[in-house]
Amino acid sequence: MTTDIVPFAVGASWVASAIGVGLWLWSLFGTKDAIAKTRFLDCGMVLLFSSVLLRVVAQEKPMGVLDWAWVLLGPLFIAAGLWRLGRTACPPPGR
Repeated sequence: MTTDIVPFAVGASWVASAIGVGLWLWSLFGTKDAIAKTRFLDCGMVLLFSSVLLRVVAQEKPMGVLDWAWVLLGPLFIAAGLWRLGRTACPPPGR
């Protein structure tokens, strides 16, 4: 029996996409705190863009224009989301 990791990774990326969309919706409708809204939105964005990038890399067809746009813009949004998550983390001790 041979196992292939690609279908498992693609399935996990769909689960991560669903969680990311859920976090986006929770940031819009579930919480009223501005910092919590931003953090949920950023977590959802990082999950969604990273899972889409994984699916683009795992596909077997040649990359199209939309795929290249995902590959070029996805890491920028991921980095921006992680940067904002780091900025809205707990304040340093002594403040």
